[in-house]
Amino acid sequence: MKKVLFTGARSGIINKVADEIINHEYFVYITVHTKSELKIIKEKYKQKSNVKCLKLDITSEADRKKLENLDIDILVSNAATGESGSVAEISMNKVRENFETNVFSNFEIVQIVLKNMIRKGEGRIIMMSSLAGIIPIPFLGSYCATKASIIKLTEALNLELKLLDAKIDICLIEPGLYKTGFNKLMLDKKYDWMDIDTYFKEQIATIKQTENLFLIFFEKRRLNSIKNKIVEAITVRKPKFIYRSPITQSIVAKIYNILK
Repeated sequence: MKKVLFTGARSGIINKVADEIINHEYFVYITVHTKSELKIIKEKYKQKSNVKCLKLDITSEADRKKLENLDIDILVSNAATGESGSVAEISMNKVRENFETNVFSNFEIVQIVLKNMIRKGEGRIIMMSSLAGIIPIPFLGSYCATKASIIKLTEALNLELKLLDAKIDICLIEPGLYKTGFNKLMLDKKYDWMDIDTYFKEQIATIKQTENLFLIFFEKRRLNSIKNKIVEAITVRKPKFIYRSPITQSIVAKIYNILK
């Protein structure tokens, strides 16, 4: 029975994926950020003999060390946070925190898990990035930059591992906009300080209106399209390197890459 570890699996897309994978022939580690979240998921999965729930704050060295003795066959690296605000004025501490979670801590976990995979000669790493790492979004520069970094680091890792005598698959998942609550929460964070003082005070009302319309028109309510892609990346014998969804937003990203 292969062992799959999900980070950041409390809710959203990855929680849906985990729920499906649990019903396949896998042993599943569900990890969440806080003790209160751990209590909730332990209750949810208490009847599942193939599930172990763990608290894993990926920015905590002590929590990351918990993974050193786990025999993980497939890592789904999903834990992330989002900061918003103009690049011209967002606190660099917020940007650093964004990179600490989304990039540095995620790749520290990758390094921990890879040690055993390289020793065994097989494994699979699935990195959650975003189409936001391809298409820049105004006032989401920090978040977009972290997702772009994940893309490039994962591409480099994929090329490097091809030089080893090991069958380790690397996959990039690049979702577009899905209605999970994450996008709205991230976009609204900046108004904690932009409503008080900003270079863009004359445009605040327009920015808010534009963002609300952006989410209304482009967020996909149904998660199945991206959920199915991630399930495929986990379960197929030979996965693709990149999975993107929804298709319309993926096409826009490809066109942007060509024209930029």
